[in-house]
Amino acid sequence: MNPGGTADASAGADSEKLKAIVGRFYDEVWNRNNGAVADEVFAADAIRHDLRPNPVPPGPEGQRFMASAFRSAFPDFIMTVDFMVAEDQMVVARWTIEGTNSGPWAGQAASGARVRFTGVNIFRFEHEKVVEIWNYRDDLGLMQQMAGSSQAG
Repeated sequence: MNPGGTADASAGADSEKLKAIVGRFYDEVWNRNNGAVADEVFAADAIRHDLRPNPVPPGPEGQRFMASAFRSAFPDFIMTVDFMVAEDQMVVARWTIEGTNSGPWAGQAASGARVRFTGVNIFRFEHEKVVEIWNYRDDLGLMQQMAGSSQAG
């Protein structure tokens, strides 16, 4: 809202632009394995926050690292964006990943399980670059699916 109390049309356009940047990040870096796009989306010193310690490098390098780690463990995965919400310089996106666990993940051997799990990322932008990302992922559900498959075999 502008000081007069009416909606500012440019704010909506900015929100749509930021959502498009996030959508491109997911599609190019995660689904198409095009890590170079991370350089266009993330500031060099962007910080990643995870629920548990996750020593990833800052900036685009850390985003490429995470996408590559997932790709190694789930080489056929597809990430689908369920929805995005944007306000000011923040974008929240909920996503679903489906794939087959064909490589080690989180200290566990490959289970061969077909998995489906969700997560939420919160992106904070400055000058149309992500400067912070918060990651909330259903790791427990993922590990249970992996364990269930290996126990059944």
